[in-house]
Amino acid sequence: MTDDKSRLDKGLEMFREVYGNQVPVPEGAEKSPFHSLMLENLFGQVWGREAMSVRDRRLILMGVIAGVGADMMLLEIQLKSALEKGELQRDQLREIPIILTQYIGYPKTVPVMFAVEKVLAATADN
Repeated sequence: MTDDKSRLDKGLEMFREVYGNQVPVPEGAEKSPFHSLMLENLFGQVWGREAMSVRDRRLILMGVIAGVGADMMLLEIQLKSALEKGELQRDQLREIPIILTQYIGYPKTVPVMFAVEKVLAATADN
């Protein structure tokens, strides 16, 4: 196995660990320069580092998504994945917008609160 192949395999494994069933591996990822770079570097190198847990990295990512005002679909994926993997509980998800209001303000946090409630409503039976 080549080093490139092992990095891609490691990235694919970490991608599946991070997202579980929430996000499928992009079709043809190994042939796409964008996706293979993302898998090898972001997931194979960064997400897999031992100094922080996936949960901790996910919390940082949630703050970044909210702080830059990114599409809340990205946040919903993180919220669902955190619930599915048992990294965060339902009451902990509701704490996210509470602390974010103090750092990024209410206008950027309102969509976060709605995203949290949307995810919680969709997973009420789980």
